[in-house]
This record gives sequence, structure tokens and C-alpha cells, in this order.
Amino acid sequence: MMTIGLLSDTHSHLDNKILDFFKDVDEIWHAGDIGNLEVVYRLKAIKPVRAVFGNIDGQEARSQFKEVEIFKCENMNVLIIHIGGYPGKYAPRVKELLRNNNSNLFISGHSHILKVMYDKTLVIMHINPGAAGMSGFHQVITAMRFVVDNQEIKKMQILEINR
Repeated sequence: MMTIGLLSDTHSHLDNKILDFFKDVDEIWHAGDIGNLEVVYRLKAIKPVRAVFGNIDGQEARSQFKEVEIFKCENMNVLIIHIGGYPGKYAPRVKELLRNNNSNLFISGHSHILKVMYDKTLVIMHINPGAAGMSGFHQVITAMRFVVDNQEIKKMQILEINR
């Protein structure tokens, strides 16, 4: 069993409330548009971090992180990409990546819209944690945490911070 902290679209901003929210997780996953790498350093100071770069990220982030992360967490095959779309509206090539990697959990960012959806066709849970930064149209900063237990996602919690 692992507890995961999930965020995206920090755009160089990281509220201390998010650090408090993540203090008891096992790992933190960042779904891109990190901005300044100081965000990653602050996250790594409290927990191990997995991250992908996003469309606003410069060479520094791109040299440290991949565009796509594919890994196993418990018994779940996880795929993280910044621009991925969502069930029924996947970004080009994402559907193929999901199928080829037998993914059970698909995480993306980019939209700044928090979304949790199950894709019955591909049998995949999709999560977009919304936006944890100050840049963008969103009115509420969001981050998530949840437990991965074998092949189940449990105890999902959402942090909301008014901008």
C-alpha cells in the first residue's frame, strides 16, 4: 500500500499548504508544467518525487524529467504525461501508449481542471489533479492524495485553496 500526493501545473508556485497536505504521503507525483525547479526541490525535501515536464517547462526541467513516465505502483501500471486528454478525448498517441503499456492508471495535467474519470473502454482510471499554481484561469488551487492498494485506488482526498 502506498499513499501518493499528486499535483500539476505549479508554474513556479508552491503553496505551503500543499507541503503540509503531502507530509504523510510516500511519494509525490507531478504531472508537468513545473516552472522553476525550486518547486521540485521543495517537494523532494519532504518526499521522493516522480515528475514529467510540461509544455511551459524549459531545458532545465526537460533535462531532468521525461515527457512520459511509465512505471508500476503496487500492482498498477501507471502512465503520466502532461498533455494527455481524458477518456473519449485523448491527445494524439496517448491511447496507443495506454494500450501498449497495459496501463491501469492514467495521469495528466495541462487543462487546469480537476477530473477523475473511469474509462470503461480501456479499463483505466484517469486523474487530472487540476492546477496547483497561480498561473491560469482556475479560481481554486488544487492537489490530491490517494492510496494505491494492490490494483485499487482508495481514500482519495482533494485539497482546495482559494486564489
